[in-house]
Amino acid sequence: MKDITPAPELPDDGAPGIDPDAPSPFDYATRSRDRDVLDMVRAALARDDVTLAFQPVVAAGGETAFHESLVRLTDGTGRVIPAAQFIGAVEGLDLGREIDCAALRLALRALRRTPGLRLSVNMSARSIGYGPWRRLLHEGLEGRDAPGERLILEISEPSAMQVPEITLAFMRDLSPRGVSFALDHLGAGMTSFRHLRAFLFDILKIDGSLVAGCDADADAQCLIDIMVSLGTHLDAHVVAQGVERGAEAAVLTRAGVDGMQGWHCGGPSLRPDWTGAA
Repeated sequence: MKDITPAPELPDDGAPGIDPDAPSPFDYATRSRDRDVLDMVRAALARDDVTLAFQPVVAAGGETAFHESLVRLTDGTGRVIPAAQFIGAVEGLDLGREIDCAALRLALRALRRTPGLRLSVNMSARSIGYGPWRRLLHEGLEGRDAPGERLILEISEPSAMQVPEITLAFMRDLSPRGVSFALDHLGAGMTSFRHLRAFLFDILKIDGSLVAGCDADADAQCLIDIMVSLGTHLDAHVVAQGVERGAEAAVLTRAGVDGMQGWHCGGPSLRPDWTGAA
């Protein structure tokens, strides 16, 4: 007799036996990679294998206005690892605050060793409430020849907007000591211009995503013009990040930016020549 038993019904997703909420192989790979990154960061911090690279920010007249310090770690094989390869994994952890401490310590040391040097150092708004980082900063700004007037603290746009009231109070506390502030990656996030107007930023840094290919992008040119006008309105210098080609630099010069940063102006160096540094 012919079997007329009805076939089992398929689940709605058409994938019998598969749990749609189960982690995919890509999830496992991502978690494994993040664990490896965290292990590398912890080991580098334990060995004090932290250093800074320095990239010039060039003013419109061609002279170096200041250098941005960029944190680097050295892994167990001796490879120098740029921040882009680990900062995303540690930003929300205490490891991120420890990296901020290491970067600030090295930057303050460079400022004290090199009179006339002006240097920016990246920080997270999360570090404002981190006791060791705050103590390190205040101790570094004390004493004779304190380098406060040559120190620039760079806070990324997304980070500053997480805790705007705390960030503003921090800026008001440090400004009388000569410290300057730069808003990093302007245009990469959803800035609240109400908050931006209240902040005390001395420098606005246009995100490189708007700069790349701006010589052939009318929309990007319009946005750059708006940001230059914003800088004028806020009495802040405007620096374009990620300038890679002469054609981009020409557009930015016509737009009236105050400075540029990128491989077209000079790449990061672990052993900079400070001759001519402002």
